[in-house]
Amino acid sequence: MSKANTPEPKFELLQADDYSQYLLREAREIAYILRQLAARRAMVTAHYGEHNEFLLTTVIDVAADNRSLLLDLGRDEAVIASALLSGRLLCVTQIDKVKIQFQLERPERTSHEGFPALRAPLPGLLLRLQRREYYRLAAPAADSLSCQITLEDQHRVTARIIDISGGGIAVLAPPDNTLFQPDMRFQNCQLQLPEFGSVIATVRVRNIFRITQRNGQEMLRAGCQFENLSAPMATAIQRYILRAEQERASRKV
Repeated sequence: MSKANTPEPKFELLQADDYSQYLLREAREIAYILRQLAARRAMVTAHYGEHNEFLLTTVIDVAADNRSLLLDLGRDEAVIASALLSGRLLCVTQIDKVKIQFQLERPERTSHEGFPALRAPLPGLLLRLQRREYYRLAAPAADSLSCQITLEDQHRVTARIIDISGGGIAVLAPPDNTLFQPDMRFQNCQLQLPEFGSVIATVRVRNIFRITQRNGQEMLRAGCQFENLSAPMATAIQRYILRAEQERASRKV
């Protein structure tokens, strides 16, 4: 297929300096995302060539050793030949409203369970972009996530985190607590993420809601946004969320 009458795609993967905090580099984590795509039969648009031609495909499977993956080959021989000749596929898809991008080098024809397929080495980078519609993870009860907040007088208070995403956190506070007001900013807040260490961040309060817990107690839910989060801190949060997702998925099996 050609790019005629289609909008010019945006490849954040090719702008790694701007989106480095959303890049996965570990083969195990990349393979996990690709297996999710295969399980959900997510449609993948694979771009190739200088004129932004593309083919539509799906991820069929990922090798047990996490070294390669299989894609559906399709039936348009002219498109397949062009894609193979280019030697590189820039793949774009999404899962749970999170944009996924990865680049495949040296795709080649093969077969899978008697059907034609494409095989390529596992990508070394995968972009999992959560800029606008952040996936929010309800804090696992076993982890007891909390955030130490530094006040103007340098006094620290601890608030329980009830959900976390790449864009911010939601915390609980007693209903008579005056600590959280919309647009308040707190610097040098400290989040402890099991297995991933401490995350230091500036947070800004964006909204306040009064909620009633299961025991009937009223609390305030404060939605807070991260500001100018450094790439290493963002990566730690993303990896924590991915690890928690993997553990939840394994418990459902």
